[in-house]
Amino acid sequence: MQKRQEEKEKEISSEFWLMPPKMKILEALGTIADERIKVKGSKATVQSSMHEKDYSVTYDEKKKAIMSNDNGSFYKGYLGYPSIAFLMVKGILPYDKDIAESLRDIKWKELNEKFKNYFKVEIIIKAIAARKGVKQNYIDEFVAKVLKEIEKLKLKKLE
Repeated sequence: MQKRQEEKEKEISSEFWLMPPKMKILEALGTIADERIKVKGSKATVQSSMHEKDYSVTYDEKKKAIMSNDNGSFYKGYLGYPSIAFLMVKGILPYDKDIAESLRDIKWKELNEKFKNYFKVEIIIKAIAARKGVKQNYIDEFVAKVLKEIEKLKLKKLE
């Protein structure tokens, strides 16, 4: 048990970001559709879906490094949705307006706290998007494309 904890801490402290859960791509799209991201140059402020917190994002293009103070980034070591939204707005990662619009006004925190399982929440989110005319396989293909681009970027954690 101790060894596994040490391995997890090593991953989190790595100089590179871990890959995000698929659902974080969808959450980033919803953030953009809700206009909860304000970008100014290499920095951004992202408001949480419940409008109770603001997250900061800072990007250094030369270093290929980014930092955000959202929970996923800070505690889990993966590239969080505020950073993903920033990279989409800046044109560094792909963005899909149709998917984003289908994810407008979703209370992500409520769903995450209620179900405590990203996979379950992802299913619910895709069902909401499907009711708005966006097919689940289209979403899956887009998310896979974004994840592939994130992997190619090999983004570092900005110190």
